[in-house]
Amino acid sequence: MAIKRIHSGGPFEPKIGYCRAVVAGGWVHVAGTVGQGDTVTDQCRDALATIHAALVNAGADWQDVVRVTYMLPDRHEFEPCWPILSETFGANPPAATMIECGLIDPKFRIEIEVTALLPA
Repeated sequence: MAIKRIHSGGPFEPKIGYCRAVVAGGWVHVAGTVGQGDTVTDQCRDALATIHAALVNAGADWQDVVRVTYMLPDRHEFEPCWPILSETFGANPPAATMIECGLIDPKFRIEIEVTALLPA
């Protein structure tokens, strides 16, 4: 089975050696994604837009996401994102984990990683 690598064109992909998403065995694995903006909610929305573009490129959409991991340096900033996440996943929420941890740059307030199953 072929593996499809999806690049977003971001500057860190070649610098670090990764791609935005990999499609393999019917699964879409989207790399941890940060967003731009001044607030955690701005960054959350922007990261979700980047993730959505990768999902669509792979042939999937939000309803196909089965697992999501949220990483934040301050767990108290997670709650303001809840309405955005609820709106994004709607009636098809994935299994989810939130981890409080350091991110690659202090300017980033949230990083989001998803796994989706391609529709049959």
